[in-house]
Amino acid sequence: MEVIIGSLYDVFSLNNIIFMILGVTLGIIFGALPGLTATMGVAVLLPITFGMEPTTGILFLLSVYCGGIYGASIPAILIKTPGSPASAATIVDGAELVKKGKAGEALRATVFASAIAGFISALILMFVAPQLAKFALKFGPTEYFAIALFGLTMIAKVSAESVLKGVFMGFLGMFVAAVGMDPVSGVPRFTFGNVNLLGGLALVPVLVGLFAITEIFIQSQTAHVISKPKQTKILDKPESIWKLFKYWKTIIKSTFIGTFIGMIPGTGAPLASFLSYNESRRSSKNKKEYGKGSMEGIVASEAGNNGVTGATLVPLLTLGIPGDTVTAILLGALLIQGLNPGPQLFTEHADVMYGIMIGLLVINIIMFIQGRVASRLFAKVTSIPMNVLIPILITLCFVGSYAVNNTIFDVKVMIIFGLIGFVMTKLNYPLIPMLLGIVLGPIAEPNLRKALINSNGDWSVFLTQPISLVFVVLSLLTIFMPLIKQFILRIRGKKAAS
Repeated sequence: MEVIIGSLYDVFSLNNIIFMILGVTLGIIFGALPGLTATMGVAVLLPITFGMEPTTGILFLLSVYCGGIYGASIPAILIKTPGSPASAATIVDGAELVKKGKAGEALRATVFASAIAGFISALILMFVAPQLAKFALKFGPTEYFAIALFGLTMIAKVSAESVLKGVFMGFLGMFVAAVGMDPVSGVPRFTFGNVNLLGGLALVPVLVGLFAITEIFIQSQTAHVISKPKQTKILDKPESIWKLFKYWKTIIKSTFIGTFIGMIPGTGAPLASFLSYNESRRSSKNKKEYGKGSMEGIVASEAGNNGVTGATLVPLLTLGIPGDTVTAILLGALLIQGLNPGPQLFTEHADVMYGIMIGLLVINIIMFIQGRVASRLFAKVTSIPMNVLIPILITLCFVGSYAVNNTIFDVKVMIIFGLIGFVMTKLNYPLIPMLLGIVLGPIAEPNLRKALINSNGDWSVFLTQPISLVFVVLSLLTIFMPLIKQFILRIRGKKAAS
């Protein structure tokens, strides 16, 4: 108890509060600028922490991380461009809400869902970290593939107008993800002799091109603003925040999905976001609203990806296994501070561990306050004239794409995918299925092949492992349930007619 009280005093010291506020602010900026991700923010700011106290340094980096994950939702909603892959699913309904003049409501909803999910994820880290970490270690290639397969079933959900076009775009996305070195054999594929393609196509330039540049091409054909100024006015009524509590079931469910995914090394926020959105749509009473401006949809997406933030620290702190790229950087930060991750960390450095876990709760409160206060300013982006906004967006896109690997090749990739996205949009081919293929393909393919190698080509391995069986069944239900429902309704209709 003395250790916890001491950690409380440490977390709420003026120095730590200042660095947490600064970290969240910088994180939101990194997340909100297309091409500059939370991972990049943590990596760039890591050297600053070398001279700090361990608790202060780690909390500062966690603030940047949490702020970055939330910040990515801002451009996803306002300019139909995810600040990072973590908020890619938010595009589906975010852009439609802006068209309806609900930019402010959407921004309030995302910060509310993000903060609640992050807070719950931090509580889970605090109380059940060791037990959850042991369960997550049971995941192998079969389980990873089954989860990715479940995420890919969303292609059918977001392709209501033409499932065939959606499936085609999904396969196109997986083809894009397959460019580079074969993850199993190490043989180059689809590189066409270009050394720049050996490492694959960087995700950020592809996403920026596919959504930001495509949207710029589309918007440049018109002379109006994204939405009318009077529509984006945010009425900060006291009761407005309470209205969001009607989505509490969606937030809780998506948070637990994000927490579950976050504990599994190698998955991350993008998968959690899509799975949460998919599950929310599947269980919603208002399925028809999804893809057309569903507030519940963006709440699910953002709760899912922010639910990862605390959970991804579970395998890192308890077992020394980084869950994603951000925690890999945090692992380096811990080692530099003389903290060796593992079970002994909670006994030898209990004060620092409790400080990190308590601080993570405070970080999400700070993030909520900043998001609420600044949402009024964010929403005003939607009333900026296009002749002013487009040059700014183009500059940010070029800088963001170049900054990933400091190479002009990534800028060329961005432009090419911008043209692809523009043409496909004009031909009424949905871009979201392609995005799903790009994000989930690298998880599905290598794990499918590894699972088959381990089982000597026996496909039944996906049905004999309990966890993978659950996700395979869920995938089949997601695909065939609408058909089953239609069949049942037809039978009932015939009986009623007779």
